[in-house]
Formats: sequence, C-alpha cells, structure tokens
Amino acid sequence: MKRGLRLMRIFVGATISAQLEYRANFLGAVLASLGEAGVALLGITLLFSQPGTQGVGGWTYREALLVTGFFMLTEGFISVFVQPNMSKIAETIRTGNMDFTLLKPIDAQFNVSTRHLNVLRFPDLLIGLGLILYAAAALPVTFGGVFLAATLYASGLVIVYSIWLGLSTTAFWFVKTQNVSELFNGVFGAARFPVTAFPVPVRFVLTFVVPVALITTVPAQALTGQLGLTLALVSPLVALGLAGLTRLLWRKAVASYTSASS
Repeated sequence: MKRGLRLMRIFVGATISAQLEYRANFLGAVLASLGEAGVALLGITLLFSQPGTQGVGGWTYREALLVTGFFMLTEGFISVFVQPNMSKIAETIRTGNMDFTLLKPIDAQFNVSTRHLNVLRFPDLLIGLGLILYAAAALPVTFGGVFLAATLYASGLVIVYSIWLGLSTTAFWFVKTQNVSELFNGVFGAARFPVTAFPVPVRFVLTFVVPVALITTVPAQALTGQLGLTLALVSPLVALGLAGLTRLLWRKAVASYTSASS
C-alpha cells in the first residue's frame, strides 16, 4: 500500500509539472468545463420549465439538481483519472510498449490505471461538488444520508472504473476500442437526469444492464432519504461483481498477450 501511494505521488507530480507548463491550456479547460456545466444545467432547467410542471418522476428541481451534480462530479472523475489512463492501453498494445509495462515490478493493472492524469479537467470535480452542495443546502439532508450517499457514490465510481477498464481491456484482442468507449459515453449522458424520469423499460436498462443510474440517481436518493433498501444493497454488490469480473478479464487478457513484435 505504501509503495503504491508513493508511486501515485510520483505520477501525480510528474503529470502536474508537464500539464501546467502551458497556462493557456488550463484556461481553455476551465472554459470547456463551464460550458459542459452550462449544457447540463440548461437541460435540467428546460425539463422543469414546462408550464404546470411541479416535479419530474417524483423529483423536485433541487433534488434533480443533485443528480446533475453527481453527473458532473463523475464526468470530472472520468476526465481526470479514468480516461487519460484507459485511452493509453490500446496505444501501448499497438506500439509494443505494453511489454515494458508488464515487465515492471508493480501490478500491471495498478500501473495502467494510475500512470496518467488530466489535471486540466480538475475544475469539473469542483463544479460537480459545488452543484451538489448548492442543491443539498435547500433540502432536509441528514448526516446518515450524507454517509450513505458517499458510500454508494464510491460504489458508483468503482462501477465507472470497472466498465472503462473492461472496455479498454478488449484492446488486447481488438486493438481499436475507441468506438466502444464512445458508446458508453453516449449512454452515460442519460445519467444527468433522474432515472425515474424515463419510461420503465429504460429505467431497467439504465439500472441493471448499463448501471449508470447507480452512479448518479442512487446517491442522490440516499442523500434525500428516498432510497429503498433494494437499491442500497444492489449498488455495492454490482460494484464488487464488476470489479471482480474486470480483474479476471484483465488477467486473461495479459495471459493471452504476445506483444506487438510476435
């Protein structure tokens, strides 16, 4: 554990030094983050601005804004921590650099998951957290609700990481997996709205097939005291199951790897 944390500190330091060298890039990333937040807020505002609309799917505007906040926070997590690493897997396989990754005296999955960061998208995390705090300030939130929401959101992040790693690991066999990742991004866009705003068949898909509702809607429900026992148990179980399956898939992929020069 200490060794892993020390390596992560080295990785983070090297990444920050490289990416903050050009300040114009950081300004552009901040503007991009604000633009994405504006689009997300516009969508939820238009949804609630229809005449006679008091709530959508049983959610008030502030409650739905919580979901949008968790969505933006997760977008930031993906942009800062997940995508920069997962997008490199296919490249390292194609160029043969995966050979050197597998030969290093550290766990290869840990290495490919933590080596790169995109600190320029760090404002996404702050915007998402700010939206959550703003929305929760006008709601009857309890300490127990906060703790449960944090726990379930941690499970949601494990789900996000596992899905991305699972999709990226297929590059060991197919090399090019960019389209698969874009497909997940398209489905994940639905997570900016409460899942109960969709028809029942879509809710089922977004909860149990592609479990994006467990990432945003479920923590928001926990924070507002609306979460049922079933989903409270399902979220961590799905996270553990996906993490285990992804680990097995990674080991199988590494075992089948023959290097680019073979």
